Amino acid sequence: MAIFPKLIVNMTVDTSNSVDSLPLIPQAKKKSKNHWLSWLFLFGLVGAIGYAVYYQVAVLPKQEAKQQMITQSVERQSMPITVLANGTVKPERSINVSPKNSGILKRLLVKEGDTVKQGQVLAYMDDSNLQGQLTQARGQLAQAEANLQKAQAGNRPQDIGQAQAQLEEAQANLQKAQTGNRPQDIAQAQARLQSAQANLSKAEDDFRRNQQLYNTGAISLQTVNQKRSDRDSAQAAVNEAQQALALQKAGSRPEDIEQARSVVKQRQQALALLKAGTRTEDIEAARAQVMSARGSLQNIQAQINDTILRAPFDSIVTQKYADPGAFVTPTTSGSSVSSATSSSILSLASTNQVVANVAESNIAKIRLGQQVTIRADAHPGKTFTGRVSQVAAQATVEQNVTSFQVKATLSDPQRILRSGMNVEVDFQAGRLDNAMVVPTAAVVRRERGTGVFVVQGDSQPVFKRIETGATVNNFTEVKSGLQGTEKVMLSFPPGMRPQSRPRGGILPSTGGGNRRSGGNSP
Repeated sequence: MAIFPKLIVNMTVDTSNSVDSLPLIPQAKKKSKNHWLSWLFLFGLVGAIGYAVYYQVAVLPKQEAKQQMITQSVERQSMPITVLANGTVKPERSINVSPKNSGILKRLLVKEGDTVKQGQVLAYMDDSNLQGQLTQARGQLAQAEANLQKAQAGNRPQDIGQAQAQLEEAQANLQKAQTGNRPQDIAQAQARLQSAQANLSKAEDDFRRNQQLYNTGAISLQTVNQKRSDRDSAQAAVNEAQQALALQKAGSRPEDIEQARSVVKQRQQALALLKAGTRTEDIEAARAQVMSARGSLQNIQAQINDTILRAPFDSIVTQKYADPGAFVTPTTSGSSVSSATSSSILSLASTNQVVANVAESNIAKIRLGQQVTIRADAHPGKTFTGRVSQVAAQATVEQNVTSFQVKATLSDPQRILRSGMNVEVDFQAGRLDNAMVVPTAAVVRRERGTGVFVVQGDSQPVFKRIETGATVNNFTEVKSGLQGTEKVMLSFPPGMRPQSRPRGGILPSTGGGNRRSGGNSP
């Protein structure tokens, strides 16, 4: 604001005397004196205006510029080193719950927002088709186990006794065939032959007598034919008896003996098999059938168990996708796209964690177990604590900015931080003890390097090159270049701030106090 000198001019005009009453010469002198006073007044006015202009143009801007220049003394502080990064609240584990096999949702036991424990039943699928298969599998297993038990127990004593009797019978038949017919059998056959021969003699005598009677005409031809028939029958009986006697005398045929001998061998082998019991191979085959039947039963039982959906970990039901009666299909547990979740039943999320993106220049300051402080815009004035649990092994590049993903556990017993919230994360990277610091706003970059402008009396500020360290809470550590007694420039009047010049292709930087670059060295 311009300040002009205040000029006060008093002018007095005496009109008490008329012109005619004054003498001529004195009046001329008064006019001359008044003329000189007018010139004096004019010169004084011009001088006052000139001084006002000089004050406004030359003196006042310097005073205002001096007042607008803000300086601050170099300080020594002990302060924590904090790396600041932006992050997001995300669950440690998040899955979509769906059955292993397609089917109809029978019962749903939870709703959105419920807290569930690991192993807790969430829903039941329809298993009516599997119950019949379960009964059938149990029957097949029981049959296979009975066959195995029979094979392991071997043959019963009754079976062995029966085989022994059959063998003895076969041996007796063989001995009989080898020994031949008894004399009694031969004698009996001989007697039968003699009886047949006697009957034949009698029949021949009757035929001869009747033939003579017929020749004399005493009897009819029919009677003669009857006697001839009786003789022929008796002759056939004699022939049969002769053959029977010949068979008795000849004994058993070699074929019959060999057949009887083979029957004996067969019965001996059957008896040996029964005494030896079941073969090892048969027992193993029966045992394999038991295992196969048991596997089929376990498969059916597993399918029935799969119809019972349980919580895989302690979590919260974040969303429900299906109601009882809906047909649901298996989906990828980690998928979150609508095409996958549309056929799921529930979405579960475990304890929340913080995922932050740390700049490449700060990742060396991050370590596992490091304490972090978390602030959320949704809860101003409230802080949360946690610890670093994982540091990404590979960087991510977005918009030519390289960063590493760092995960930290979150201490939030009341669960007021919700998934998806944006947070600000402070990583406690260490502590600076008695460090020389200057305001970060005072640090500028020049062709000669990074430095500050130092005030020296009333003269122009002088640029001094410094070596910077960590930046914490709008203060930058000065490792070298200053004595510690200087005053540095924080701001310049408009148009008077020296322009930063790029060095080595690096964009100009004024080292502004943006706390989101905490921990960076200029």
